[in-house]
Amino acid sequence: MKPTGPDNPITIELIKNLKKEAIEKKIKIWKAIASELEKPRRRQRVVNINEINKHCKDNETIIVPGKVLALGELDKKITVAAFSFSQEALTKINQKGKAISIPELMKINPKGSKVRIIG
Repeated sequence: MKPTGPDNPITIELIKNLKKEAIEKKIKIWKAIASELEKPRRRQRVVNINEINKHCKDNETIIVPGKVLALGELDKKITVAAFSFSQEALTKINQKGKAISIPELMKINPKGSKVRIIG
């Protein structure tokens, strides 16, 4: 049976960096994100903006270990870190809050404190 999982070099590098940070600094959230990103594409998380809006609070930082899609509206000022965004989702999130990549979040918040996983 052929092994499944990411074959994109960017994804593989991100997973490697997440695991390295998790091991070196003993940060569990990066290990959890790495294991989510290692899943086959058909099992990776896809989250719409309405789900993010429903499950988060104002001025919160959340992370989606998958793709963010544009269904729904965002009425809270939040920071959303994700592996990828649809173009429309990026526009909607940046109108109210801030959309960033997972590596950017790792630089901004290396300990992963006060970050919640959604999806």
